[in-house]
Amino acid sequence: MPSFDIVSEVDLHELTNAVDQASRELTNRYDFKGTGASIQLNDKTTVLTADSDFQVRQMHSVLFDKMSKRGIDVACLEMGSIETRGQNSVQSCEVKTGIEKELSKKIVKIIKESKLKVQAAIQDEKVRVTGKKRDDLQQVMALIKGSEIDLPLQYQNFRD
Repeated sequence: MPSFDIVSEVDLHELTNAVDQASRELTNRYDFKGTGASIQLNDKTTVLTADSDFQVRQMHSVLFDKMSKRGIDVACLEMGSIETRGQNSVQSCEVKTGIEKELSKKIVKIIKESKLKVQAAIQDEKVRVTGKKRDDLQQVMALIKGSEIDLPLQYQNFRD
């Protein structure tokens, strides 16, 4: 029976490379020279540090550009608020991976309302969709891509 998994994952190696490239660009940019601005990746949290909150916002475009060039969807970042600590401004950005229970229930509901002859089951942080026909599974993929879900989703383990 054909099946596939709906997941939300981020390639951590590519994320590390994107953060390293953004950090190198910050050291070379004229508007950040001598400011002590930095981007660091701690586990699944990116920390942006600069002298002012304006510079932190300017760092967003650098980081987002490097992430998109590496094939990482920027929607996977959950941006925290910009905090002022002493003379520095700091912002933490959490990298979201996995599908939460509420979102996976919403995905299953969308699939069931479509009246396609497939079954959707929640398995930890992914949703497995099985059906008798490959065409039905491809219609489910198109349906999910067309729905308004604010998390980047990938489709893996497509099996016949």
